Amino acid sequence: MSQRFLIVRLGSLGDVIHGIPVAAALRSAHPDARIDWLVDPRYVDVLNLVPVLSRPIGVNPRGSRATLLGVIRDLRRARYDAALDLQGLIKSAVLARAAGAAQTIGLTRAHLRESAASLFYSRRVDPDAARHVVYKNLALLDALGISHREAQFPLSIPPSPVADAAAARFGHEGYVLLNPGAAWPNKRWPADRFGAVAAAIREAAGMRSLVLWGPGEQPLAEAVVAASRGSAELSAPTTISDLFALASRARLVVAGDTGPLHIATAVGAPVVALFGPTFPERNGPWSPADISISRAHACVCHHKRQCRRPPACIDDIAVEEVIEAVQRRLGVHG
Repeated sequence: MSQRFLIVRLGSLGDVIHGIPVAAALRSAHPDARIDWLVDPRYVDVLNLVPVLSRPIGVNPRGSRATLLGVIRDLRRARYDAALDLQGLIKSAVLARAAGAAQTIGLTRAHLRESAASLFYSRRVDPDAARHVVYKNLALLDALGISHREAQFPLSIPPSPVADAAAARFGHEGYVLLNPGAAWPNKRWPADRFGAVAAAIREAAGMRSLVLWGPGEQPLAEAVVAASRGSAELSAPTTISDLFALASRARLVVAGDTGPLHIATAVGAPVVALFGPTFPERNGPWSPADISISRAHACVCHHKRQCRRPPACIDDIAVEEVIEAVQRRLGVHG
C-alpha cells in the first residue's frame, strides 16, 4: 500500500509557498504516495498550481464547528502515515493531530511560533543550524528518513492573458515588476521611492516597470506610477496564477516581504527584496544572486504589523541604496 502524507500549513501566502519544497521532496522519495495539504481556502488556488500534490484541502479554523468536524472526519478516513505541521501554531498542531495520522511531526519548542504546539506532536525535529523557513520545513523530513534538502518548487502555471498582454506591450526590453503593497503597513516602502527607482531603471537599462496591486492597494500603486516620471504603469487586476505568470517573465522584481516577493523567488525571477520588521535570513530569497536590503537588525518591532516608534524602520532604506542594488542585480551601470 502506498504511503499517505498530510501537510498542514494554513497560511499566509508566502508561508504556503515556502512549504512547497516539502511536497516536492515527499513526492521524490515516494512517487506513488498520496500527498494532501490542509490550507486556508484563500490559498487553495496556489496549491492547485503544484502538480506533485494529490489534493489541497481547504479548511477555515474559524469556520463553523460542524464544518470543521466534517473535515476532520474526512482526514481520519484517509489514514495518513504522517501529518507534518509546518506552521507551528496551536491551531495547526491541533488539526495535524486531529487527522489521526500514525505520527504527527513538528519542530522542537525553540523553533515554534507557539511553543505549546509541541504538546500535540508525536515526533519533534530540531532543524539544527537551518535559518531560512524553507530549510526548517525540509528538516521535518528527517523524521521520515528523507534527507533531501534542495529547495524545489514544481509549478504548473496556466496561460495568463494578463502576462501575455504585458509581454506584448513591453516588447523585447521586458519589464520590471514593482510591488509596493503589503498586509503590514511597516513592510511598505514609500510609494514615491518606488517611483524614483522605476525612473532610474528606465534611465540605466531602458526598461519600464509594471506596478502590482492587490485588494485596497490601487491608490498606492497609482502613487508609484505618478512618481515614476512616465517610467511605470499600473498592472491590470491579477489573479494568483497571473502573479506567477507575470513574475516568471519579469526581468526583475522589487518588493518587500510579502506574497509577490515569494512568488518571484519560487519561479526563479531575479529579486531585490526590502526588509523592515522581518529578517531576510528567515523569509528572504535564497538564491545567492538575489539581493536583500534589510533594516531588521535595527528594528524594535520585529514581527509586528505596526511600528511602535514611527517612522517605520523600512523607511530608513534610501532610494540610492535600492538603485545600486537593482543595477547590480541587472548587471547594468547608472
